[in-house]
Amino acid sequence: GHAFSALTASDAARRAGGRLILRIEDIDAGRCKPEFEAGICEDLAWLGVSWDASVRRQSEHVADYQRALGVLIERGLVYRCFKTRAEILDEIARAPHLSPKGPDGPAYVGAPLAAYEERSLLASGAPFAWRLSAAAAREALGPLYERLCFMVEGENGERAVEAKPEIFGDVILGRKDSGTSYHLASTHDDALQGVTHVIRGEDLAAAAHLHALLYALFGRPAPVYRHHRLITDERGRRLAKRDHAATLRALRDAGVTAAEVRARLGFSD
Repeated sequence: GHAFSALTASDAARRAGGRLILRIEDIDAGRCKPEFEAGICEDLAWLGVSWDASVRRQSEHVADYQRALGVLIERGLVYRCFKTRAEILDEIARAPHLSPKGPDGPAYVGAPLAAYEERSLLASGAPFAWRLSAAAAREALGPLYERLCFMVEGENGERAVEAKPEIFGDVILGRKDSGTSYHLASTHDDALQGVTHVIRGEDLAAAAHLHALLYALFGRPAPVYRHHRLITDERGRRLAKRDHAATLRALRDAGVTAAEVRARLGFSD
């Protein structure tokens, strides 16, 4: 699956005369290790994929994302949420009709605590996450919110898609362990690195709705999105390591050539 995504992006960059950017999204320290990055680079090089010399490692730029979060805090667009995941799931289960239908099920919509409650919890050292207030974001953008959209590239060219970020509810933008989130770090870096086209799997298509909102809140242009098909097994299930799908290293060790992998995925030399 990762090979197909990398080859798709590489092919698109080559056809457009552009640059392919490699970014190591390693803000989750518990799941990321240096050897994983080395493996990614080794796999890409073996496939014949070349990328821009400058590789951005998100773990080295956490302060950048915290500054971006600080801007949202100052504007009153995010709030501290002290509820645990279990508490939120229980709250949604008790009143599912009050939660928007998100890409992964009902989404959470909350509200800031009263100042005295928040002070008490902070003094006790209670953990919290920063959540984007969907209502505050909508109010901040005013009429622009109703016109919010993003461009999607498909087989028949580009088309505008109406953005519906409300499906995410009050999404987490700052986690207690990393100080940021995938959504905030990804959109920040796309803008910083001048990314014009984002190519990723169709399983992440819904994220474009939220990302369009974040770009608008920061006054940044949104890239064009292209969502490719997912690679599945003979039963139609997405290939994943947890299901013992073969890794590129395993294929190499088994004598499979890079040309054979590219051909299987529909890319000719």
